[in-house]
Amino acid sequence: MTAPKDNQTTRRRAPGMSPEQRREMIIRTAIPLITEYGSAVTTAKIARAAGIGEGTIFRVFADKDKLLQACIAEALSPEHAIRELDAIDVSQPLPNRLAEAAEALQAHMDRLGAIIGSLGHGGGKHPGTVRGAGRDESTTRICAALAELLEPEEATLRRPPEQIAALFIGLLFTQPRTDGEPDLTPRELVDVFLHGALSGSAE
Repeated sequence: MTAPKDNQTTRRRAPGMSPEQRREMIIRTAIPLITEYGSAVTTAKIARAAGIGEGTIFRVFADKDKLLQACIAEALSPEHAIRELDAIDVSQPLPNRLAEAAEALQAHMDRLGAIIGSLGHGGGKHPGTVRGAGRDESTTRICAALAELLEPEEATLRRPPEQIAALFIGLLFTQPRTDGEPDLTPRELVDVFLHGALSGSAE
């Protein structure tokens, strides 16, 4: 005799992911693995890390190459950096604002450099996908967000905030490495940017 249904434990499935949520989850899981293994990472390894079947990946991405391209596009995306720039308190002194901005932007470039560098070791077409319109658009949007941090000082700036922001990004992203000398900290870089190369004691 079958036990009454009232005595059975009712279980409900967790809500399923939408296709877009599943896509984002796969990309988030894949990025650190690509950073570690480069293009040699397998879709089977990514699937295990994500807790899904390998076939699920291929229902979202046509092949591994499309997944790698999507991960590069995510690394290029300025959204995370822009959110951090927008969260900076504009009531702080300008040096503090710029130091926080420098830390956020350096973290953004480190993330991008890690994934592009890992794929670059294997050659091929993937590193080239970061050049062109995607990177230009990303830089333009970051520059606009940084310019907003400079607007309270607009009356005292030598140039418009947009131009000052572009100069700051140029210095931040292209600062050279010097043998035997530590890299500038974000605050040191801001100090050089705002006050020049002379020390405060110089005549």
